[in-house]
Amino acid sequence: MFEQPDCPWCQAFDREIGPIYRKSEDGLRAPLRHVDIDKPLPADLSFVQVERFTPVFVLVDKGREIGRIRGYGGEEMFWTQLYMLMQKLDAPGTGGERTQAREKTSRASG
Repeated sequence: MFEQPDCPWCQAFDREIGPIYRKSEDGLRAPLRHVDIDKPLPADLSFVQVERFTPVFVLVDKGREIGRIRGYGGEEMFWTQLYMLMQKLDAPGTGGERTQAREKTSRASG
């Protein structure tokens, strides 16, 4: 989550989604990391194009960007957009389908 100080939409997200997200299946699979756009970009995110608009949620997997959600338009919109991003992560050829197959196997055998 790319954010900036005093961003009212970032604060709304933290209040409405933050406590739920970290406990959700998607939150466990793609943990949320807060990155202040006014500070130097962490080295492991150097490939991400930072926008001045906040919040921006960037889904990253194995050093590449899968997609992003620009802004926060409320709970329903966020969860819908996140669902679509996670579908991209699981698309054939992305590597995510292997993770999904392993999870199914471990559930079946466990």
